[in-house]
Amino acid sequence: MDTLPDVTATGGDGASLRLADLPRPLVVYFYPKDDTPGCTREAQDFSALADDYAAAGVTVLGVSRDTVAKHARFREKHGLAVALASDLDGSVTEAFGVWGEKQLYGKTYMGIERATFLFDRDATLVRAWRKVKVPGHAEAVLEAAKAL
Repeated sequence: MDTLPDVTATGGDGASLRLADLPRPLVVYFYPKDDTPGCTREAQDFSALADDYAAAGVTVLGVSRDTVAKHARFREKHGLAVALASDLDGSVTEAFGVWGEKQLYGKTYMGIERATFLFDRDATLVRAWRKVKVPGHAEAVLEAAKAL
């Protein structure tokens, strides 16, 4: 993937959200599940830097396969400032190549790989972070985005 895929998720208001229509530069981060420890921390970290991303003119969108209703509860519970989108049919996670086989406690299952993608104003992929470790990640993405 060299450019932003032309895919549609469901936005927080329940309406279709075409990623190609979002303002750029654009950060799209994928996470496995709302309200789990790592995913909560990641969303809180991006939210804590929301003003810094906005000041840099960068749009941030978190994507998982959770429902719009679950996203709303997650945002409210943790006071999140970051926009979240639902990928109920899996088309967005497939297009970004983040849906795949995972292992936990010796069991294999399908799930979302924690990953982040940074696109410039022309929708060109500038950087991809795969198998993200949460601590310090939102800050590292912000620094890369500011360098555009």
